[in-house]
Amino acid sequence: MNQNIVTTAQRLLNLYRQQHVIFGGWAAVNRVFVAEASPDVLGELHKLPTGQLLARHIENLRSGYTPMDSIDRDLLPYGGMMADTIATVPLTDAQWRELESGINEFTPDQSGLSRIQSLPVIKKFGDEWLVGIRAALSGKPELMAKWDVVAETYRAYFLWKVATDLLDAPLSDRSRAQLQADMPEYETYLPMFGAAGNELLTRLRTFVSSIKDTPANRPPVSPKN
Repeated sequence: MNQNIVTTAQRLLNLYRQQHVIFGGWAAVNRVFVAEASPDVLGELHKLPTGQLLARHIENLRSGYTPMDSIDRDLLPYGGMMADTIATVPLTDAQWRELESGINEFTPDQSGLSRIQSLPVIKKFGDEWLVGIRAALSGKPELMAKWDVVAETYRAYFLWKVATDLLDAPLSDRSRAQLQADMPEYETYLPMFGAAGNELLTRLRTFVSSIKDTPANRPPVSPKN
């Protein structure tokens, strides 16, 4: 199987699973799905866990059955359980005041993340705090725009840690392929760290390029007559 097809399929599946923390939501990721899902990529998706759901979603988008800013409920990642659980979490007036104050005072750095994650109203949502707060803010566009900065900062620091952990450990062909699939995110977020982020991005690109030199990805040699 062509490595580019495998990598593209895995990257689209990552977008599908992570839509809840991607700016623009379904309207953003659906455009990528339609543009990049070639027949070969769709075939590869059918081999991956939950990939069949994404393949059906892409087919629905292309047929016009599903609007470009939506997804059929039956095809939601994780069976829609995440959205159902989060939507039922209510906030009191005091919690709303705490949340609004925390968002308004947020600074896009590690200390800012630590402060906002320590708020009781944030802890209320557990590990799904990013998704939970986004759902709670659905009717407050001004606060939602500020929350996007929080989510973007969190994602940047998360990817920084993942990248440094990858570079500190021996890389397998599988991890190189996963890194290649995730490169668009690294290229988006790591430059936020300035020179240090660009240096880390350069190191990641070096590891990604090394995948071309592995025996599995070399073109077959025609036998000599």
